[in-house]
Amino acid sequence: MSDQQLIDLYSGRILELATQVPCTDPIAEPQITARKRAPLCGSTIAVAFDIQDGRITRFSQNVKACALGQAAASVVGQAIVGQDLASVKKARSELAQMLKSDGPGPSAPFQDLEVLRPARDFANRHASILLCLDAIIEGWEKHQSTQPIQGQD
Repeated sequence: MSDQQLIDLYSGRILELATQVPCTDPIAEPQITARKRAPLCGSTIAVAFDIQDGRITRFSQNVKACALGQAAASVVGQAIVGQDLASVKKARSELAQMLKSDGPGPSAPFQDLEVLRPARDFANRHASILLCLDAIIEGWEKHQSTQPIQGQD
């Protein structure tokens, strides 16, 4: 890894986002909780949230990750309230494509994840960057699988 690659990877904006992770205060009695760990680097994120009418209404996260994982969690935390599962999955897919295939950056409201584009050349960092979105999706899908199907008793 060259010095320039490191400078690009850990830009001022990424470091700024990493120090400003929102939604870190725990929420009382959340409907959904999930914890994910990136096996390669050991980064972990625990999320807690509520949904109503298919959208996130409250959100909290506990982030123990590298600067890249923290920056991603910062962007997600700023945009997540009001989102439905489809938009979270779309953001995760777009972010993965940006990192793995140099695809376009994620669309609104997650467009600020574009700042993580320099990490595309560092596959060992991708899991940490995707961690927050992965935790939200996993928790949401697990919650859905335990809910009764509407109209059945």
